Amino acid sequence: MWFFARDPVRDFPFELIPEPPEGGPPGPWALHRGRKKATGCPVSIFVYDVKPGAEEQTQVAKAAFKRLKTLRHPNILAYIDGLETEKCLHVVTEAVTPLGIYLKARVEAGGLKELEISWGLHQIVKALSFLVNDCSLIHNNVCMAAVFVDRAGEWKLGGLDYMYSAQGNGGGPPRKGIPELEQYDPPELADSSGRVVREKWSADMWRLGCLIWEVFNGPLPRAAALRNPGKIPKSLVPHYCELVGANPKVRPNPARFLQNCRAPGGFMSNRFVETNLFLEEIQIKEPAEKQKFFQELSKSLDAFPEDFCRHKVLPQLLTAFEFGNAGAVVLTPLFKVGKFLSAEEYQQKIIPVVIKMFSSTDRAMRIRLLQQMEQFIQYLDEPTVNTQIFPHVVHGFLDTNPAIREQTVKSMLLLAPKLNEANLNVELMKHFARLQAKDEQGPIRCNTTVCLGKIGLYLSASTRHRVLTSAFSRATKDPFAPSRVAGVLGFAATHNLYSMNDCAHKILPVLCGLTVDPEKSVRDQAFKAIRSFLSKLESVSEDPTQLEEVEKDVHAASSPGMGGAAASWAGWAVTGVSSLTSKLIRVHPTTAPAETNIPQRPTPEGVPAPAPTPVPATPTTSGHWETQEEDKDTAEDSSAADRWDDEDWGSLEQEAESVLAQQDDWSTGGQVSRASQVSNSDHKPSKSPESDWSSWEAEGSWEQGWPEPSSQEPPLEGTRLASEYNWGGPESSDKGDPFATLSARPSTQPRPDSWGEDNWEGLETESRQAKAELARKKREERRREMEAKRAERKAAKGPMKLGARKLD
Repeated sequence: MWFFARDPVRDFPFELIPEPPEGGPPGPWALHRGRKKATGCPVSIFVYDVKPGAEEQTQVAKAAFKRLKTLRHPNILAYIDGLETEKCLHVVTEAVTPLGIYLKARVEAGGLKELEISWGLHQIVKALSFLVNDCSLIHNNVCMAAVFVDRAGEWKLGGLDYMYSAQGNGGGPPRKGIPELEQYDPPELADSSGRVVREKWSADMWRLGCLIWEVFNGPLPRAAALRNPGKIPKSLVPHYCELVGANPKVRPNPARFLQNCRAPGGFMSNRFVETNLFLEEIQIKEPAEKQKFFQELSKSLDAFPEDFCRHKVLPQLLTAFEFGNAGAVVLTPLFKVGKFLSAEEYQQKIIPVVIKMFSSTDRAMRIRLLQQMEQFIQYLDEPTVNTQIFPHVVHGFLDTNPAIREQTVKSMLLLAPKLNEANLNVELMKHFARLQAKDEQGPIRCNTTVCLGKIGLYLSASTRHRVLTSAFSRATKDPFAPSRVAGVLGFAATHNLYSMNDCAHKILPVLCGLTVDPEKSVRDQAFKAIRSFLSKLESVSEDPTQLEEVEKDVHAASSPGMGGAAASWAGWAVTGVSSLTSKLIRVHPTTAPAETNIPQRPTPEGVPAPAPTPVPATPTTSGHWETQEEDKDTAEDSSAADRWDDEDWGSLEQEAESVLAQQDDWSTGGQVSRASQVSNSDHKPSKSPESDWSSWEAEGSWEQGWPEPSSQEPPLEGTRLASEYNWGGPESSDKGDPFATLSARPSTQPRPDSWGEDNWEGLETESRQAKAELARKKREERRREMEAKRAERKAAKGPMKLGARKLD
């Protein structure tokens, strides 16, 4: 019944793209671009239209259809599907381009490299070797028109129309009847006498010589042109001459031709061919060989063709990571190849692998991911960063390896713009606070301050107000000089985020204290910052109408667009401090670098303890510097909203209680600040929960002081006691310390002049202890009185008589 008939072409799962044919090989076939209907994957479709009276051509086309369908080899055109009807033949293969069109396009784009040609010819010769030596087949049609190139730049052998068996059981070679193809026939075919001795591969190797000539010199005008090698490379000329020799007996077998060209110094002896051969056999290589290969691969990728990297190297890298346990060695070549991908391809192929890598516990992989984050961060969206990347990255802040902690801090410069409110303003700030206060590596503390200055513009207004001033002030007290410089530059980088009150009452007093820093680099940056803030204050003082404009960013929401200013202010950190960090960590892997005139951090067991802190020998100089610090603290106390000093000096007191004896340094001056705050507590506003930064003390906070040497040493000669200073009153400095009697506490080594042992919060506790002692004494006196009265009554009655009963 006719209505049940179906059109096989319409039901075919592939369709032709309505474009003109690409110009396939000379003969009956027309090459079209196509795609799979279900997925849209690109394919190539060879179409033959059956014409009346062309039975011979139809038989040739059907034979080619059958050969292509049954022959499977990596270097032969890959068959996907086919359709045979009474009107046409359709052969679907992988998406390819004819070699002639490919070479023309590459010449217009800048030319084809010899590396690519060497590998392409290697593939064609390998395909011929398979046909001749393994299948006993003669291709009989090797020419430019029979070679195709896939999207990875791989050369494929096609044009199987005139293939025949070398054993003679299928008849002789079919007649071509096409002049364009017959010009590639060897001269011995014209001799019909049969006296010429030849090998079964002789004719195909002659045609291979013609192909080599055309690749380097263009279309072959006539057979006589083969005598002139033209542009053929010198390393290939001797082997080419063997191919086009008049004696077919001396033409080499395809396998021997490959061996000759692969000899040291040969045309096919290069890194590109070796890389391709390794990739073809990578599944059977040993793990150690794979590791070495991937380590050396990234050095060669720059010289390799882009299409080869995208479509051949990349799939192998992804497979090696997914199934081959290649580990971190694939990261460098993977990101190098990723540069050739579009944004959509990167999202599909690279990002899923990157997300999986971040969950790895391999330290080498984690640190390489952090080092190369700049190459893929632009392709990560915010939900992915916050839910799948950041939770794994923050583990690096707690890692025992300093290099991983350092790279984790640096990576926050790239992640911060994509973090949500909770991760940026809470979780990240908690880790930064702990690193800046407790990390034993000075360079890491320095980079933490630098990073905070760069990402400050992304923080919310409340977090900026609560964190920045406290953090940079903490950095200015760091024993590591570059950290103090970073604190100053942090203030400068975020200068537009502070109100005029904060500039005058909080920032300038801190900066003024650094003008007498032992390091000249710190003093220089401090003076620059002071001049900057003073000019800002002066301009507002001259014209108060500018106040609103100057403070427009103080309460503004986080603005990524403002990051350029901070980057220019603190650009020094990425170059100078980064290299300094890695250098110092390599030299001192477990201890902080030695400081100058500042107490050192404690060192682990087995490491020599740092030298005692030098204290100025002249009392006058020491008193002068101490007074400068006290002036700074007093100025900070004048601000009612300065919660930083409350928490800072309280944490220093906690550290002082754990140290019985320590040298008198600048940090002792903070006790007066604390005392003044205790005495004026009624006049200070209460802390709001939002600004209670001390809630993170368990994890480490900005307010915790720097640990001081634990060795118990007497003060050096010339050191002035705290009680000898004149704290601004009319009394002379030789009077006793009015607080010494109040704060004296029993200890194994009493030091009444050491403020490190004082704890102002313990005064009330001592008062309660005194009352308890007084009550105990009264009870003891009462007990003694009662015993005395009983003794008196007993003596008055006299001794008891035998048998008398005691009535009382």
